[in-house]
Amino acid sequence: MSKKIKFATVWLAGCSGCHMSFLDLDEWLFELANHVEVVYSPVGSDIKEYPENVDVCLVEGGIANQDNLEIIFEVRKKTKTLISFGDCAVTANVPAMRNMLGGTKPVLERSYLELADESKQLPNAPGIVPELLDKVRPVHEVVPVDIFMPGCPPSADRIKATLEPLLKGEMPKMAGREMIKFG
Repeated sequence: MSKKIKFATVWLAGCSGCHMSFLDLDEWLFELANHVEVVYSPVGSDIKEYPENVDVCLVEGGIANQDNLEIIFEVRKKTKTLISFGDCAVTANVPAMRNMLGGTKPVLERSYLELADESKQLPNAPGIVPELLDKVRPVHEVVPVDIFMPGCPPSADRIKATLEPLLKGEMPKMAGREMIKFG
């Protein structure tokens, strides 16, 4: 048996729909498990530290806060093939709607003061809410990306068609409506 690929998934500013779609791979997950060692993922693991020498990582979500920024730099540094996984990672999509408010102050005031039901207060104590960045950005605006897999979320078929060639040491063909359609 050949060496297993070190495989990771990361969830940043997104809804987790891409990870749910990944689980829609159903029986093919057993085939995938024969070829990969899951070394980091919010799905089914409790690993706290992103490891060294990851072969393939699916990154879901945009870069919205300081925590996202720190992990994406670490992921890029330690990963051979980084895949922007879903429309939020590829374009910043829905999380970037807050960009229209013009900075962090209006976002926090809208969320914690204007729309609050009971205790209207900004989360000022350190560590309660990760410090927001001025804008939500797609992954490729922050670090280099090797493969773009759009979709909201990408279908299980698209995920499989992206991962299957990588298991053979080949790059997937990201062309045609079935592989690059947004939404």
